[in-house]
Amino acid sequence: MPQKTKVYMTIIKGGEFWVAKILFTDGTSSKKRPVLILWVDGDDAIVTAVTSAMPRTQTDMLLKDWANSGLRVPSTVRLSRLDCLEKNLLLRAWDDYIKPQF
Repeated sequence: MPQKTKVYMTIIKGGEFWVAKILFTDGTSSKKRPVLILWVDGDDAIVTAVTSAMPRTQTDMLLKDWANSGLRVPSTVRLSRLDCLEKNLLLRAWDDYIKPQF
């Protein structure tokens, strides 16, 4: 029997943290990673990577209010790691994905 998937009708906005299914370059698998939504264009969202690593380039920005954003550890936004994702690759379940893992 096919497994049912819950669909949430949520509006995605720039400035929000979401979890995204990031596909590996070979396209064979994916990994759930935190992202910051920069802007939304139709069915696509432009996102940037969020990492717990310290900034290493001029395009890495350390989040000063990481705790207020719901992140568990100090985090960096990597503006050099932009991606255009279909909105269906974004997972809103912040409490289910981000807080336990990151």
